[in-house]
Amino acid sequence: MSEQARPLADGKEEKVIRMTTQPVEKLIRRLAIPTIISMLVTSFYNLVDTFFVRQLQQDSMVAAVGVVLPLMNIIQAIGFYHGHGSGNFISRAFGRRDLAQAEKMAATGFFSAVLLGLLLAVFGLLFRVPFARLLGAKTQATLGYTVAYMRFILLATPFMMGSIVMNNQLRMQGNAFFSMLGLASGAVLNLILDPILIFRAGESIGVAGVRMSFGAGMGVAGAALATGISQVFSFCILLIGLSRSDNVKIRLKNFTPTLYYFKGIFKGGLPSLARQGMASIATTCLNHSIGLYLTDPLLIDAAQAAMTGVNRIMMFLSSALIGFGQGFQPVCGFNYGARRYDRVLRAFWYCVKVAAVVLLCLAGLGFIFAKPITNLVAGASDEALQIAAFTFRAQLVAFPLSAWVVLCNMMLQNIGVTGKATLLALARQGLAFIPLVLLLPGLLQLLGFTPLLGIELVQAMSDLLAFLIAIPIGLSEIRKLEQARDQKLEMM
Repeated sequence: MSEQARPLADGKEEKVIRMTTQPVEKLIRRLAIPTIISMLVTSFYNLVDTFFVRQLQQDSMVAAVGVVLPLMNIIQAIGFYHGHGSGNFISRAFGRRDLAQAEKMAATGFFSAVLLGLLLAVFGLLFRVPFARLLGAKTQATLGYTVAYMRFILLATPFMMGSIVMNNQLRMQGNAFFSMLGLASGAVLNLILDPILIFRAGESIGVAGVRMSFGAGMGVAGAALATGISQVFSFCILLIGLSRSDNVKIRLKNFTPTLYYFKGIFKGGLPSLARQGMASIATTCLNHSIGLYLTDPLLIDAAQAAMTGVNRIMMFLSSALIGFGQGFQPVCGFNYGARRYDRVLRAFWYCVKVAAVVLLCLAGLGFIFAKPITNLVAGASDEALQIAAFTFRAQLVAFPLSAWVVLCNMMLQNIGVTGKATLLALARQGLAFIPLVLLLPGLLQLLGFTPLLGIELVQAMSDLLAFLIAIPIGLSEIRKLEQARDQKLEMM
């Protein structure tokens, strides 16, 4: 028997049977609960970072967190590219009962990402100041805080990329619990370290009048250091999780940097690279657009701080949708690999219906309580708070449309329709957002409106355009799956 044809161990065989026979609704709920928790917890501690920095009462500090966001997107883009690329390959290999290729892909995806993380860290640390300007630091105060914050994020970059890969490999194998444990433990540690490293003794942390009795007093740099330490801790927990149970193990001897495996990563990970990469470019363009159309340094800091806060809140709300979709992905991958197209379709429509209802409810609640929500994280000045509340409400109007866009993108990525999945991944932040953020403020200014209005509306309009692009793309692939399902039924 060849290496690729050898049968799976009992535990892995049971997993394939379970993933291809149990009711998809039950499977998705079971897999989605830990992934939703993981995503919510991860987004929550990013939100908490911004909350604690906001208590320092300087828009420029909150703005600095937003300026570094494109760097975080770059890290996530490379991590998700290798994590989703290798994870999708592994889940389909499991469906085919091909353990040998799954093991080689697991090692190749992980070590490739870590090596690229080391290169990015070295480059970023050597050119910190020009890098900060490139990301969109516009005022001198924001530039200084951005460099301070970015230093510790760069030091932790290889661990962050490795964690993202392991997290996705775990959940794509249907083992979302270890993924949740790794992310949640890091998030809890980050929450503990934030006030200790940010504030000094006697300073208020903005929670029920509590003042610190001790602390390092590092300011915005302390938030970055807390994140870095937490990411290293999560890395260790995830590494332990992958070494246990019926997961495909990451071993250096299986590292196979050949065209075959890089092509597999490319096919499964390109949409994620495009999506996160465009998010980085889009946020950078937003920062530069604010500097281009606004002239008052205080208003620039206020606008960047407001957008930072709103982005963090929307990321938190969207994380529930992404976590739910991540519960769908292994079900989709296993069943597509096993040619159970009927189950892929049933799982997809179930997720779309549930997600649309939940997002509509969240949007309604957020619209009603927009001011108190944004006041927690969106800068300290009155200008920042006004900008944040209006922008948040505008984005919530289009928020429920994300259910179709995100789940279509995840399904196409899982079944290997790389071109359309990548196009859809580019739609929101690339095809729509980047042209709009550069042109809409100027267009509104010519029509007699303030250019700030264009900056406030650009994300909502981008979400609407992405939805319009996603409708024909998603429906065309659904029809193909239906045809494949019907053909299989006729042959039975």
